[in-house]
Amino acid sequence: MADETAHPEVGGQAGPRLGRPRWGWELTLVAALALGQSAVYALVRLIDISTRGPLTEAQARLNVEASPRPWFDLVYQLLGIGFALVPVLLVLFLLNRDRVWAATGADLGGGPVALRGLGFRGSRKADAVRGEGAADIRPATTRMGFDLRRPGWDLGTGTALFLVIGIGTLGVYAAGRAAGLTAEILPNNLSAYWWTVPVLLLSAAKNGILEEVLLLGYGVDRLEKLRVRPWTIIVGLALFRASYHLYQGVGPFVGNVLMGLLFGWLYLRWRRVMPFVVAHTLIDAVGFLAPGILAAVDPL
Repeated sequence: MADETAHPEVGGQAGPRLGRPRWGWELTLVAALALGQSAVYALVRLIDISTRGPLTEAQARLNVEASPRPWFDLVYQLLGIGFALVPVLLVLFLLNRDRVWAATGADLGGGPVALRGLGFRGSRKADAVRGEGAADIRPATTRMGFDLRRPGWDLGTGTALFLVIGIGTLGVYAAGRAAGLTAEILPNNLSAYWWTVPVLLLSAAKNGILEEVLLLGYGVDRLEKLRVRPWTIIVGLALFRASYHLYQGVGPFVGNVLMGLLFGWLYLRWRRVMPFVVAHTLIDAVGFLAPGILAAVDPL
């Protein structure tokens, strides 16, 4: 799918120019393989439950038992978490492959699109690393800030985001339930075993890593290669993020749009995915381990 039109020589050899169709097809296939599948099922699930009766009478169950036998249930839970993270390894592989293409002299399509005039500072830092106007071919984890180079800042910033988003989530959930637009969310449906808490924490971390690496780290990179404008990226990814939460009702859809707008805007400024992984993990961990919080704000 590469455009074989040669660009000016690099290192004495002319490489192929990797055009927009390549990045578009890659992004589409990755989305369909990972979160896009969840979005389709979530939409069908919303139609299903909303045509049965009021949304307030429906339930969205998370972390459900896979077997009545504890050891097999544990195995199934760990397998589900492990295989869910395979798309993360795939996108890291694809992003690191950019370095191989660059070594052949391929034109990777350049960097961010006109970010400076819109108040985004991430491109300036990236340009200082890679050279003005050149493609960013650093290792994938470095490019998206999915590393431990700034643990204190990542943890502190992620915790602050958790507090802001967490409080907002409770408000949106309560309002959605009161308006009849949100199903009852039951975040923990596992029996109490010695491994229940560790598995719930792993599940929360899995959600944070999967969604933030795919949406922010990978999605932003590929959309920029497609020369999509920054605010279009932010809004598009926020809507996509919300789409696979539709099975919980309209309220969580709105809440995740707002969360996605904030996360996308901040990511384009910071170019570090770790604070968002931390925030997302903390949000889910608290929800999974303290399901009574949602029940406490439920007006029904």
